[in-house]
Amino acid sequence: MSDSATTPVSLSSGVYEPGHLGELTQVVPPEMVDAALEATGGTQQRLRRLPSRVVVYLLLAGGLFAGQGWRQVWSRLTTGLTSPVVRPSGSALTAAMRRVGPGPVRELFALLAGPAATRAEQAVRFAGRLVVAIDGTQIAVPDTDANRARFPKSAGGPNGEPGYPMIRLLALVATGTRSMIDVAFGTDRVGELTYAAQLTRALTRGMLLLGDRNFAAYAFFTQITDTGADFLIRAKTGHGAMKLPVRRRLSDGSYLADAHGARVRVIDAEVTITTEADTRTGTYRLVTTLLDPDHAPARQLVELYHHRWQIETAYCELKSTILGGRVLRARHPSGVEQEVWALLAAYQVLRTAMSDATLCQPDVAPDRASFTVALQAARDQIIQAAGTIAGTAIDLVGRIGAAILADLLPARRIRTRPRVIKRAISKYRAKGRDVDHHTYIATLHTTILTPEPDD
Repeated sequence: MSDSATTPVSLSSGVYEPGHLGELTQVVPPEMVDAALEATGGTQQRLRRLPSRVVVYLLLAGGLFAGQGWRQVWSRLTTGLTSPVVRPSGSALTAAMRRVGPGPVRELFALLAGPAATRAEQAVRFAGRLVVAIDGTQIAVPDTDANRARFPKSAGGPNGEPGYPMIRLLALVATGTRSMIDVAFGTDRVGELTYAAQLTRALTRGMLLLGDRNFAAYAFFTQITDTGADFLIRAKTGHGAMKLPVRRRLSDGSYLADAHGARVRVIDAEVTITTEADTRTGTYRLVTTLLDPDHAPARQLVELYHHRWQIETAYCELKSTILGGRVLRARHPSGVEQEVWALLAAYQVLRTAMSDATLCQPDVAPDRASFTVALQAARDQIIQAAGTIAGTAIDLVGRIGAAILADLLPARRIRTRPRVIKRAISKYRAKGRDVDHHTYIATLHTTILTPEPDD
């Protein structure tokens, strides 16, 4: 039994009062937190000054106030409360988080995960399938003996060894809302395809998975198709290319091929990007299990592949907007795991609130909601302890949604900008002094290339 079940309390009573997330409490209510605690054995047998439920909310708030220490996060949870609240020491907060462990926040993320609700006309679907994307990223963790033992630093390059140990994070993201469906993470000594195999558990029939060239592997193709899902994955060309012999050319210029016994369709395309600055042309090879060119024309699939970048934007929101390019706080692997799950759960809660806001505006696409505006509005509501309890009629918009709808991003346009290597918080210029850092409006021209059948 959870402590809240054995001692009935309201959200605003006694030691439970700091257990909130401002208006976002309506997305992750106390009952959900208690269920996550009970499912993972993270509840306590006696009432404490820092109940487990409050500690979970502290961890979620820490994900939204990533630049603050835990005592500062506690201050933001308690500033707007009406009754005086004891201010715990840093060691007391650390001990409470260690007592709760990573299990409850991992379970909470599992309860929150999934494609956020959208109107049918807003969801990104293709050929009747929900479009999702997979990709990986790295996040720096504190350079401690314990963290280095669990997350060894990668081999050094010409400039020496990396400054921090890294974790590798892979996510499965719904491209329409950038909400996370599932994640896997651990040491970056393990490659992306190993973690990707874990994420196939979240794939189902009716999904179409987008992936870059790192995921073009025969075994991974099989793992996807075994789930009933379809895929559209870019493959390498030239040296190291997959062997995809042409079996039959199709009416739209694509062709059927065998990928180690699996029947796939291959699209070779030449894409020309024209801006006021220059014109560039590149070649793409896409491999898909959508075999019917009438149902899924090649040119439309090439255009659809661009939606894979939504997962890159999600990582930017997570690492640059929330974390601000900072290293995580936790100095021990168990704490790293706990902090990452809390960060992901907080991201998912905010994404849900953003989708709820645009759900009420059928003419507003979900990708026009500003993540930065939503994050700042959510932080304000936490500090004010505002909107923590939903009324009889739940308002899907609320103050966070109102802020989003009042400051929408412009409709998406085709744009291009060179990729450069830099840290988000660096005061130094990015590598490549001659790189043009401007973003240009672009026009695309796609030509489907048709090969001859193999003998």
